[in-house]
Amino acid sequence: MPQMQKDRPWLIRTYAGHSTASASNALYRANLAKGQTGLSVAFDLPTQTGYDSDHVLARGEVGKVGVPVCHLGDMRSLFEQIPLEQMNTSMTINATAPWLLSLYIAVAEEQGADVSKLQGTVQNDLIKEYLSRGTYVCPPKPSLKMIADVAEYCYTNAPKWNPMNVCSYHLQEAGATPEQELAFALATAQAVLDELKPRITPEDFPAMVGRISFFVNAGIRFVTEMCKMRAFVDLWDEICRDRYGVEDPKFRRFRYGVQVNSLGLTEQQPENNVYRILIEMLAVTLSKKARARAVQLPAWNEALGLPRPWDQQWSMRMQQILAYETDLLEYGDLFDGNPAVDAKVEDLKTGARAELANLESMGGAVASIEYMKGRLVDSNAERLNRIEKNETIVVGVNKWIEGEPSPLQTEDGGIMVVDPAVEQEQISRLDDWRSRRDDDAVQSALAALRAAAQNDDNIMPPSIAAAKAGVTTGEWAEEMRKVYGTYRGPTGVSGSVSNKTEGLDELRDKVNAVSDQLGRRLKFLVGKPGLDGHSNGAEQIAFRARDCGMDITYDGIRMTPEELVASAIADDAHVVGMSILSGSHLPLIEELMGRMTEAGLSHVPVIVGGIIPDDDADRLKKMGVARVYTPKDFELNAIMGDIVELAKQPETATH
Repeated sequence: MPQMQKDRPWLIRTYAGHSTASASNALYRANLAKGQTGLSVAFDLPTQTGYDSDHVLARGEVGKVGVPVCHLGDMRSLFEQIPLEQMNTSMTINATAPWLLSLYIAVAEEQGADVSKLQGTVQNDLIKEYLSRGTYVCPPKPSLKMIADVAEYCYTNAPKWNPMNVCSYHLQEAGATPEQELAFALATAQAVLDELKPRITPEDFPAMVGRISFFVNAGIRFVTEMCKMRAFVDLWDEICRDRYGVEDPKFRRFRYGVQVNSLGLTEQQPENNVYRILIEMLAVTLSKKARARAVQLPAWNEALGLPRPWDQQWSMRMQQILAYETDLLEYGDLFDGNPAVDAKVEDLKTGARAELANLESMGGAVASIEYMKGRLVDSNAERLNRIEKNETIVVGVNKWIEGEPSPLQTEDGGIMVVDPAVEQEQISRLDDWRSRRDDDAVQSALAALRAAAQNDDNIMPPSIAAAKAGVTTGEWAEEMRKVYGTYRGPTGVSGSVSNKTEGLDELRDKVNAVSDQLGRRLKFLVGKPGLDGHSNGAEQIAFRARDCGMDITYDGIRMTPEELVASAIADDAHVVGMSILSGSHLPLIEELMGRMTEAGLSHVPVIVGGIIPDDDADRLKKMGVARVYTPKDFELNAIMGDIVELAKQPETATH
């Protein structure tokens, strides 16, 4: 038997960025020294949603879930002593992707790099933002135009750069079935290619198709997930050949990176997450035909808070052991010809094709956003219902709950905490940047940017010029908002009432009884203060509360405490529930509670859910919060019961 050529390892990344650009730079250089082979940049929520660090909506969010980048100076600090021409950089950025790529290009040029040699990816997928992550800025149609602007620019000027990472990762995090993940992601890719086709000459279009990449999720059902990846390969090849007439197989190759599932990581017995992460990684590495080009793994403690450098190192070592110590890369595909695998792949492809045809009949991905959002919320509700009914076993959560305390959870909670002073320091640097720049050059650059957007020109060249002139992230995004407008996405919680959940009849009786006592239907206000777009929890709470018979108000993400208190007054809410997963719970809830008191609503019980350390939960309760829920509180019916009791007994709400 002839010896096979050993396959090259995938790019090894960790998704990282926090507090400040300089601190993140130190982390990147340390990780590269430990053997990481590519960078994956996490930006904070103000940067992702187009606000400067001193904007009112940025309060409490600066540096929490990623690095704040307000201007060229921040981007310089982020990549100091990292030669960008030699690096492969993934930037998880969507609504502000044109701007962050412009800053990156400006820094690369300052370093003397040849822009045509830059390698990396901007995610640049706005459709999944409307469905699952929520960091959109503008409406779908102009957002699609900006995605195409980036792709068109990169094709001409940075041909090794992936201008779009069609992101199905957050679809699965929002509850998507494998068939939905396949179909919704592929429909997104089709929408982008349809937008691009008129811009690219027919002879160049196949190569443009070849630059589209994907960013995929891998869950715990790793055989199904591996088959899903093989289905992605086949379906993408089919779409490129049949829909777009791409004949050359190299331009039909399904290229993807992966972050394995975070939805399934547990706060309970968090050490078990190590095994979950390893098993999920196997789904995207074992099958050579569908092997990821880049892999980044979460850390064991991400359900608790921000991982420390050691936690990230441990996840990176997992990749290195598989890639370099085992013999995996010495063999061809291990699953070719396996009848069970082939059957599952065909089953997934059949389901995905049916869903794709359904989306096509509605006008494609952009026209189907509300439909897709509703499907995801329904699928996630069914997933949670199966866990509650013990139909889906989650070790340490609904089975084998008793165990030894984890030695990995140290006195500091086993997580990294961002210093609250970081926000003010970042604002001071921003003020200093504004004071030292040439205001005339800034205004001229903004005028050119505005004109390009109004004239439907490609916004990349004026964005790069604006980056060099000293324009800030918030200023760039504000021009886009002025020209293209703003948008509030669907919540997915309207529709018919579900009767699939056990215990609903009893809960409905309790809701009816307390509603009679109150003299009207129990009113429950669900809110998402701040910039956090991770809305799964809020959606499922609102979804279950509606099914229990409560009168709910849930207006979606990105609300200010002031707006939420005004809503509580207008709706005469009996209970107010806040959901925050970004770590900004202390400043935002402190402001909310203060405004509730000022408005004469101190008698209205407030409950809070999120990734909240025990010490922070105690502080929230001292502020007057009635209940605090974290990921370990997965029994939604129990939470519904608490809401009923709080509505019935407001005088004991803060016990």
